[in-house]
Amino acid sequence: MPDDSNFRAEIDAGQGVLRLSGDCRAADLGSLEAALASWQRGGAQVLDLTASGEFEIGAAWLLKQSFLVASAGGVAPEIVGTVPTHFDYLEELLAAEDPSHHVTPPPPPRRWLPRFGHALEERFDSWYQALIYGGKLILTAGVAWRTLKRLRIASVVRHAYETGYQAVPVVAVIAFLISVISAYIGAQQLRPYGAEIFTVDLVALGVLRELGVLLTAIMVAGRTGSAFAAEIGVMRLNDEIDALESMGVSPYEVLVLPRVLGLVIALPLLTIVADFMGLLGGGLLARYLIDLPWPQFFARLDEAIGPTTFWAGMVKAPVFGVLIALTGTFRGLQVRGSSRELGRLTTVAVVQSIFLVIFADAVFAIFFLEIDF
Repeated sequence: MPDDSNFRAEIDAGQGVLRLSGDCRAADLGSLEAALASWQRGGAQVLDLTASGEFEIGAAWLLKQSFLVASAGGVAPEIVGTVPTHFDYLEELLAAEDPSHHVTPPPPPRRWLPRFGHALEERFDSWYQALIYGGKLILTAGVAWRTLKRLRIASVVRHAYETGYQAVPVVAVIAFLISVISAYIGAQQLRPYGAEIFTVDLVALGVLRELGVLLTAIMVAGRTGSAFAAEIGVMRLNDEIDALESMGVSPYEVLVLPRVLGLVIALPLLTIVADFMGLLGGGLLARYLIDLPWPQFFARLDEAIGPTTFWAGMVKAPVFGVLIALTGTFRGLQVRGSSRELGRLTTVAVVQSIFLVIFADAVFAIFFLEIDF
């Protein structure tokens, strides 16, 4: 026992009495534990606390546990004096840990109908917001076309530059590589039949009608659609859009319309780049894999390309640009509350843009087949 402690523990083994006096601190835990062990072995009957002082939480916990062990035999020891102030708190903890105090709730009923109704309500609310967004954008476009100042040509050109010119390297490389892969696979499949020359037809039709514009749109959706959602979402979080509205400036005119027009201009130009690089990749592979001379390649290319082959891809490009721009800006305007919502809606914008592009491409394919375009 340390000399600077006034804690004392006296045991009357014959009567089963443990007398504690003085303050019990952390330094006295060893003495208290030894005294409690001897008290339990001698038959714990009485715990005399008349001369005790303050008990720290550790000492009170040790005393409470020893009292519970002594009470496990069926007869609780008698406590004389004032119990430590921590006992009430410790009893609450023990009651919370006691399984007998916990009532197992019945299994919740299968409330699939309310969950379905809530999901349906959210879906209709999203469609309603999309209708409001589309209506405001159409109204803004109708007013902005009246003057070049409100059309914001400088902003449109900037967005066309950022979404178009700056995306040329990645679009060109992807189109070139995909064309080389398609031509290689086609040549390998046609070689057993001696029809390698039709690799040119495969590349020309595939690139000009489908792959060129579709790959470009998917790349732009991942690159530009996410940028639109993130830029406008950050403006929403920083209250910049609210500031524009408070000044009487329409955010649809300043933020949405220039982005839509810029992407509608940029995506057809990117598609032309992708078409050129795709044909170049197919021509290089045909030249060095099947030893097809360039004059023969261009002659076969001229035979394979019909009057509508190039335009079948180009018609899709502005539509894909509108879908990507509308989805990105719409999700950006929906951002509320936190940066986590910003990340979630940016991801939603990319996924929905790619889905809409592929869905629209399927609709175009069926439509072109029906009208023999």
